[in-house]
Amino acid sequence: MRTRPTLSWTSTGAPLPRTTSLEDVVRVVGAGRVLVLSGAGLSTESGIPDYRGAGGSLRKHTPMTYDEFTGSVEGRRRYWARSHLGWRTIARAAPNAGHRAVARLVARGHLSGVITQNVDGLHQAAGTPDVVELHGGLDRVVCLSCRRTSPREELDRRLRAANPAFGGAATGVNPDGDVDLPDDQVRGFRPVDCADCGGVLKPDVVFFGENVPRARVDECYRRVDDADALLVLGSSLTVMSGLRFVRRAAGDGKPVLIVNRGETRGDACATTRVDLPLGPALTSLVERLGA
Repeated sequence: MRTRPTLSWTSTGAPLPRTTSLEDVVRVVGAGRVLVLSGAGLSTESGIPDYRGAGGSLRKHTPMTYDEFTGSVEGRRRYWARSHLGWRTIARAAPNAGHRAVARLVARGHLSGVITQNVDGLHQAAGTPDVVELHGGLDRVVCLSCRRTSPREELDRRLRAANPAFGGAATGVNPDGDVDLPDDQVRGFRPVDCADCGGVLKPDVVFFGENVPRARVDECYRRVDDADALLVLGSSLTVMSGLRFVRRAAGDGKPVLIVNRGETRGDACATTRVDLPLGPALTSLVERLGA
């Protein structure tokens, strides 16, 4: 069963108070056993825009949905043509100060782990172990028929061979690895099928309108239950896939701290709402905790 894609959220009440002070974050994280839930806002300083911030890609870009991808050959052609270019930008992106700070806080035992809504792999590249990728990862591809997974680099080589004359500059890359590309360039692109069974290949990510696998959701709930607090970094919490964990923690009476630029859908659940850029804020947090 799939859900209707949630692309936007509008606050219905007055904004709740926000602060630029990290005092509560320092106190709670310093006590340890804090679980991180991160979103696209953490990767903007690595050159990957978020969906809903001031320069968010949803202002000019409609992400691929599961129904469009599975139900339309042309939809898959459009996705793979655009993503073939965008993947190169995502693959070249490097962890920023925020990712590195999270890795250091995990290494020092302040954070119990990380759940990320991002598909860019930058937490792992920064050295954070055992990250739960809530929405999957762009570095893998899965066949919808035989369920074989393979590295994205393998698909990249096959797509290059099938489209030797395909080119273009990856401008306006989006968090899902898609880019802006004229229709005339899309029409000439040749996707490839599964090398084992000839089935449809899909990035191993959860598209809009597609449900997160149940086992993954249960693992995230377990981590929320085992933690003493939840720290949300760079997520607007617009989609329920992440918001439900905030509601779970708040419902259990655990502190929920949100560090994000602007309002989030989970603000009412938060004990602390900090409005600061993620890189400088997390670097300061590391310094103040001596990590």
